[in-house]
Amino acid sequence: MQALWMVLASFLFATMGVGVKIASESFTTTELVLYRGIVSMIFMGVVMRAQGVSMRTPVVAMQAWRSLTGVLSLGAWFYAIAHLPLATAMTLNYMSGVWIAAFIVGGAILYGKPERQGPLLATVMAGFIGVVLTLRPTIDQNQLFAGVIGLLSGLGAALAYLQVTALGRVGEPEARTVFYFAAGSAVAGGVGLLFTDLTPWAAVSWQAAAWLVPIGVLASLGQWCMTRAYSHGSTLVVANLQYSGIVFASVYSLLLFGDKIALIGWLGIVVIVASGLAATALRARALPNPPGEEH
Repeated sequence: MQALWMVLASFLFATMGVGVKIASESFTTTELVLYRGIVSMIFMGVVMRAQGVSMRTPVVAMQAWRSLTGVLSLGAWFYAIAHLPLATAMTLNYMSGVWIAAFIVGGAILYGKPERQGPLLATVMAGFIGVVLTLRPTIDQNQLFAGVIGLLSGLGAALAYLQVTALGRVGEPEARTVFYFAAGSAVAGGVGLLFTDLTPWAAVSWQAAAWLVPIGVLASLGQWCMTRAYSHGSTLVVANLQYSGIVFASVYSLLLFGDKIALIGWLGIVVIVASGLAATALRARALPNPPGEEH
């Protein structure tokens, strides 16, 4: 099932989040967006050449909108990771699943085409409840601005994911979509540096520098898997399965940053996993061989 690519994407994104957390001790958000974009462009350029995929796209406007929303969301997420606990930043960003469900329901009502997706919508909401139980996000009074930015990162991600779905439906190759998003990241980071100072390399720790290339590669692979999931899988199922990133982030926080998972947190993890399994089973029962998910 193509939607399961989202589980792998979530693992890659959570791993990238660890790198961003470490690298942000030496680099600004703008620098990380720039370096991530450059590395990803090079990586995806090699992939596209190997696959024989042209860089020319017939849907320039769609690619531009996906890149814009994605870059704004990425920058907001990096800022939140740098100024909030990793678990809190991940929670706010992964509210994208709730936003996606809201957009789908709102669109169906607006156009008078309600769909019977109540059970799938319920699994999305249950998954987010599991996220809250697992991470129990807290924001200090001096972190309210970063919290708002983190919330906006989730909204931006939802818009970007819906655009990825649209690009998949018009036949855009996943590698090309990821490449243009990387290009947008590099441009945004370069423009941002016009207004900020570049961190002197003498002030950069070796740990932060060592993460620059892995962040870009992990981002590329994660975007590739995510793009494939949203392009070929059920949107609501994919939105639910992306919560698996919270499970991976929690494990990283436990192992690398000394955080502890309380009993209610473990309950939340169970809820996330159960909701993902339920969403997958519901989709399979409703449409055993959906178009686009047969390979």
